[in-house]
Amino acid sequence: MPEERLLGASLMVDDGELDRSLRPRQLGDFPGQERVKENISIAIEAARGRGDALDHLLLYGPPGLGKTTLANIVAQEMGVAIRTTSGPAIERPGDLAAILTNLKEQDILFIDEVHRLARAVEEILYPAMEDFALDLVIGKGPGARSVRLAMPKFTLIGATTRYAMISAPLRDRFGSVYRLDYYDAATLSIIVRRSAGILGIVLPDDAAMEIAGRSRGTPRIANRILRRVRDYAQVRGGGGVTLASTQAALELLEIDALGLDETDRMVLRAIIEKFGGGPVGLETIAASISEESDTIMDVYEPFLLQCGFLQRMPRGRVATPAAYQHLGIPAPAPAGALPQPTLWDASGEDAG
Repeated sequence: MPEERLLGASLMVDDGELDRSLRPRQLGDFPGQERVKENISIAIEAARGRGDALDHLLLYGPPGLGKTTLANIVAQEMGVAIRTTSGPAIERPGDLAAILTNLKEQDILFIDEVHRLARAVEEILYPAMEDFALDLVIGKGPGARSVRLAMPKFTLIGATTRYAMISAPLRDRFGSVYRLDYYDAATLSIIVRRSAGILGIVLPDDAAMEIAGRSRGTPRIANRILRRVRDYAQVRGGGGVTLASTQAALELLEIDALGLDETDRMVLRAIIEKFGGGPVGLETIAASISEESDTIMDVYEPFLLQCGFLQRMPRGRVATPAAYQHLGIPAPAPAGALPQPTLWDASGEDAG
């Protein structure tokens, strides 16, 4: 048993190292997001030419599109250190003050899920971002006094999946705001082939396209599927990855031709079979499939909306005719539509 636990721990460490190794380290190695890359490249070149810190950046979009990777690439291209944290991890203003006071000139502070920062913590960020100063209150009661400490110029890079939840004062203090979009299959196939080369996998082009087409436009999912395809080929495919072994692995993972997994189909089936196709509220859907509403809204719903399987209505979510067709469920007749005459009806009219 101890040996098995040690083996499991070593496997988890190896997977973590693989995840890090698959991340591009330069803008030239980062496929896709061309508009965002060009703007960031210009900003980096300009800042380096002035010998100044880069303007604060805000990156937003669905999870898994490369926000964290881009932040690390910016630090690499600028030749500076990066300090990484997340909004929920900074619970008190003192936590953020401790992080800010340890930054050096032109360093980068990356805050993931920046929309989850507490309001009191945000108040510390405002003067730090605008004036590179830290306002601290020393003492309590009538004897309390405010002290302003000068800080070195730094760059804050924020990442979020909920752009609308960032407060307007914080949002306005970012010098550049970029939205990351889903990737097309051709770009994802490039990413998959690059990752396969790093992992030492011989991946045929047709297998790479098969993985790319079922990855929901997301590099993180594409790399995860690639590793599972590698495992399947090693155990049941004779060691070599082929189109047939890739399709068999994806079938075992219950990922269909459009990239929908079992949870996606559970969401659609719940709306169609339990609630008559909708409209139905998000909380009700979440309770019916035992899933968190935030997970449905952030992870599953954006892709279902992009596929045209779901509609957001004032009264809730509605399944579209395309969702019925994809699941192989007969779609209900539109409201107010007249029933179509049957062969029996037609023959009866002729006989009369």
